[in-house]
Amino acid sequence: MKLVYVFDAYCGWSHGFSPTLREVVSRHPDLPVEVVSGGLFTGSRRVPIREFGYVQGANADIAELTGAVFGEAYDRLIADGSFVMDSEAAARGMAALRQAAPDRAAELATALQDAFYVDGLSLSTSATYRRVAAAAGLDADAVVAAFESPAAPEAAEADFRRAAALGVRGFPTLLAVDGDRVSPLAHGRATADEVDRQLAALHTP
Repeated sequence: MKLVYVFDAYCGWSHGFSPTLREVVSRHPDLPVEVVSGGLFTGSRRVPIREFGYVQGANADIAELTGAVFGEAYDRLIADGSFVMDSEAAARGMAALRQAAPDRAAELATALQDAFYVDGLSLSTSATYRRVAAAAGLDADAVVAAFESPAAPEAAEADFRRAAALGVRGFPTLLAVDGDRVSPLAHGRATADEVDRQLAALHTP
């Protein structure tokens, strides 16, 4: 069995789920974790953030309910409303990081969210992935090369297809996958204890 975490790096609720993900991973070091980018802001939804009038209010709710931190640099980045959240670019970046360290995918996913929501860095620029990779002790040149590779868009699309094939309709979603059996563990928000109870139930005859 493995865990599959379907998220979007530009999703505030996914950012709020990061502490739970980190705790679940630390409690279950024996369980491999596959991280899949879901593609929240693609196509016609790839527009200036001002067109999502609910963002600031939603972030306040996320912070209150999950304890997630939204940094001052992030607030400055989105202040004039012109910033465009591009989930295809973020998925390319996540794929590049994941390629560099597959067994650290969950850790890198949360680091990517911190880069945006705490440090106010765009997930569409190579410099962000260079910084995240370097901080994680990875080969930053290799990560940037993968992010900029002609094959990168297909890596992003493969993630979007994987999320759809798993039946995921919203982010974040945490699943337990055992062969053909897919069991939901959490959607939106949950504590590590709640996830553990779901995992335990899977082993109950």
